[in-house]
Amino acid sequence: MSFELNRKLAAKRDPLPTSANIDPVTAAIIRGAFDTVSFEAATFLGRAASSPIINQSNERNAAIIDAHGRLAACSIGTPHLTFVSQLTVRYGLEHREDYDWGPGDIFLGNDPDHGGGHLPDYNVYAPVYDDDGELVLVQALQAHQGDTGGKDPGGFTLEATDIFTEGLAIPCIKLAHRGEKRRDVINLVERNNRFPTFAGDLAAMMGAVQHSVKLLQAIIRKWGTDKVKAAINYNIAHTEERFRQEVASWPDGEYPATVWIDHDTQGTKDIKVQLCCTVKGDQLTVDLTGTDDRQELVGVWNTFGNTRSYIMTQLAAAIDPTIIKNEGMFDAVEMIIPEGCIAHPPPNKPAALGSFHPACEITEAVCVALSQVVPERSAPQVYKIGMPNAVIGFKDGQMWMDQGVDCRTMDTSAVKGIDGWGSCPNALGNLLLSEAEDAESRFPIINISREMTQDTEGAGKWRGMPGSLNVKQVLEPTTAMAWMVSAAHPLRGMCGGDDASPYGNTFELGSENEREIELTALAQLPADAVIAYQHGGGAGFSPAIERDPEAVKEDVLDEYISVARAREKYGVVLTGSLENYDLAVDVEATENLRAEMALPVAAE
Repeated sequence: MSFELNRKLAAKRDPLPTSANIDPVTAAIIRGAFDTVSFEAATFLGRAASSPIINQSNERNAAIIDAHGRLAACSIGTPHLTFVSQLTVRYGLEHREDYDWGPGDIFLGNDPDHGGGHLPDYNVYAPVYDDDGELVLVQALQAHQGDTGGKDPGGFTLEATDIFTEGLAIPCIKLAHRGEKRRDVINLVERNNRFPTFAGDLAAMMGAVQHSVKLLQAIIRKWGTDKVKAAINYNIAHTEERFRQEVASWPDGEYPATVWIDHDTQGTKDIKVQLCCTVKGDQLTVDLTGTDDRQELVGVWNTFGNTRSYIMTQLAAAIDPTIIKNEGMFDAVEMIIPEGCIAHPPPNKPAALGSFHPACEITEAVCVALSQVVPERSAPQVYKIGMPNAVIGFKDGQMWMDQGVDCRTMDTSAVKGIDGWGSCPNALGNLLLSEAEDAESRFPIINISREMTQDTEGAGKWRGMPGSLNVKQVLEPTTAMAWMVSAAHPLRGMCGGDDASPYGNTFELGSENEREIELTALAQLPADAVIAYQHGGGAGFSPAIERDPEAVKEDVLDEYISVARAREKYGVVLTGSLENYDLAVDVEATENLRAEMALPVAAE
C-alpha cells in the first residue's frame, strides 16, 4: 500500500515473448475472438446474477489481460470499468508465487490501494494456461456490488475518513484452487456482505470466468500459443500507433482546464480539479498538477486506478472510434497524477464516493481541455450526479436497496452537430435504466412520476437533453442517503454552449418536515415519505443564438423549452400559440433580437 506500488502497477509492460510472425488479418481475427469471449463473459454474468444492479442495470464489464498484465481485449460495458481491471490483475500477477497460481484457479480483488477502483467494484479473474502449462491470459470480470460490509449499508459512508469504514478491502484472495471452490473463503466473503443476492452474484462471476477460460483455451489450441501472443503484441502496438497518429494531427500546445466540485461531504466548498493536456508531436501528456490535495477533505478521494481509467474514458472518445481499445492507448499517453492529491490519495483514504466525484470532474476536465483541440469529438463522458438517491431497508433481516437506477434523463450533453438525446450520458455505456415497475415489484416503493423538466436543457447551437424530476414514495420506514453536488458547478458547456442545469433534492415532500438537501443526508424516512430528485440536464454546444430557429420552434412544440425561453435564451421570436399548434418563427424579429443579443455588454 504505497505510491511506489502504484508506480509499479502502472509502469509500461513489455510485449509477450514470441518468435511467431503474424499478418494483420490473422491478428484481427484473433482479436475478434477475444472480443466475442469478453462479450460472452459479461452477458453470462448479466443473465446469471441475482442482483438487479447487474441483471437489470448491467453494471459490469469483462476484460482479457495478457500474462504481462496488459489489456488485450474488452467487452462493451460501463466505460470507466473497462480501463481499470488490469491494475488489480497486475497485483495478482506480481504475487503469483505467494498465491500459488495454477490452472483452475479463480481470484478476487477490490482493494483501491492494490490497483482497484472503489470497494464496491469486485474484480473476479482467472488465469488461462495453454496445454504446456504456460500462463498466456487472464480473464477478468468486474461488477458493482450492492454492499461491501462497511459501516453503512450499500458501502457509501458520507463521513468516512479511512477505507476500513467503508468495508472489506481485498488485495487478492483465491476463491477456487485447481478447479475446486474454497468454501471457507467464499463463506468469509459472503458473510461480509449484507446483500442477500451477493452469493448469487459471486457465483455468477465465478461461473462466467470459468466458462470464458474454456473458450480462451480453445482459441489458444486453434492458433497456437506463439500465434496468440504475436496477435496480442501486434494489436496493442497497432493501437498505440494509430493513437499517436491522431495526436500528431492535433496542433502542438498546452490546453488547460479547471473544473470544480461544489463541496466535499463535510461542506468544504470548491474542490478543484486542475488539468492540462499537452500535445507535442505524437505525444499526449495529461497532467493533473494543481489538483486539490488538502488532506482534511472528506469523501472526494478517487483511486489511482480509477483516475487513469476516467482519463482514458474521455481520451477514447476524442479519437477515431475504430481504434481498438487496449493497452496501446495507455502506452501512447503520459499521465502525471501527483501523489497525495484527490486523484491519487495516500494509502487507506476512503474511496467509495470518489468514483462519482472527483472521478467525473477528471473526465470532464479532459473534455474541456480537448474541446480546444478536437471540438467535434468533445462530448463529456461523465455523469455529474452526486450520490444516487439510494433508499435502503431491511425485511426479515435481509437488506434491500433501491439505487434509483431506473428510468430518468440526466447529463446527456450535446456534441457538435447533434443535440443531447437519450436518457443517460455516454459515460454509463451499456448501463440500462430498468423499468420503474420492476423496482416497484422488488422494493416497497412507488414511483410517482418520471417527467422531463422543461427549460432544463443546456442551451446551445446544439442543446443538451432536459433533466428529469423523479418523485418517489417509500411505503415502509427506510434509510435515504444523498450527497448533493453539481448544483453550484453543474456540467460544463462546450465551445460557448451553456452549462447544464443543476441538480436538486427534496426529502419528505409535502409534509411538515419537507426540506431541501443542500449538502448531504443520511435520514430515516417514515413510511409514505416522498423524495423528489431533480436530475440535471445535459450541457449545450456552441452559442445558443446560433441554433436554427426552426429547431427552437420544434423544441417548443415538443415542450422541451418554453416560448419565453426560446426568446430569452435563443433569441427566437415565435408567433401563434402552443395550444393551437400554429407556432411560427418571426424571421425579421428573430434576426433583430439576435443582433441585439450579440452586441457586447457595455462596461459599467
